[in-house]
Amino acid sequence: MSDTWIILGATSAIARAFMRDRAETGATLILCGRDMDDMAGTAADLRARGAADAHVLRLDVRDAKTFQPILDLAADQHGMLNAAVFTGSMPDQAVIDETPAMIDGVVMDSFTGPAQFLQRLAPMMEVRGGGAIVGVGSVAGDRGRLGNYVYGAAKAGFATYLSGLRNRLGRSGVHVMTVKPGPVDTAMTWGMESMPFMTTPEAAAKDIAKGLRKERNVIYTAGIWRLIMLVIRNVPEPIFKKMSI
Repeated sequence: MSDTWIILGATSAIARAFMRDRAETGATLILCGRDMDDMAGTAADLRARGAADAHVLRLDVRDAKTFQPILDLAADQHGMLNAAVFTGSMPDQAVIDETPAMIDGVVMDSFTGPAQFLQRLAPMMEVRGGGAIVGVGSVAGDRGRLGNYVYGAAKAGFATYLSGLRNRLGRSGVHVMTVKPGPVDTAMTWGMESMPFMTTPEAAAKDIAKGLRKERNVIYTAGIWRLIMLVIRNVPEPIFKKMSI
């Protein structure tokens, strides 16, 4: 009997690398996203890599009506249920400054949409008494910065939500892990200026798998970002507000 992993945002590069890791353990994958053709190709690859099965379902985290078919399929799966959230959007901050209405979309993609899904999934996992949830946040949520403070605010909200969910579900044997990536070489960072300590989707996926094995509550990937963000969080506000990092 294999575990089942529900993957929200299955077309992201980190999700793809993580799913390959899960497939090699013989897990069943439920790929959820908007690009059905892309996910169909990935599902075939995952089956070839050893996945017990790989399903493809449409998900728009801004539309709660797309949640129920995923939850119905999850309910039909035997064994432990698990979920990993890779959704999010990070428009250029200058564009958001010109168009404040975009804030709603960023918050729904990065926080409230996946939180609403997990809120519906949580009772099912509590009944089964185990499983894991991986929520991908960002180091941007550790402190508001000039260059991406709307995206950072959404990820900070998601991290706080995951902390509370961890408290709730831990009582039923469900582990909730928050992942805080620094810059990762994905479509989200293409075209941006060179960033320090950038990692790859494959390395980030390995860090996530390792964190799950060790049942970590919060991980940074790459690990050096834990130290970097410790320093940034402790810069006094009068100094920080004059910086452009």
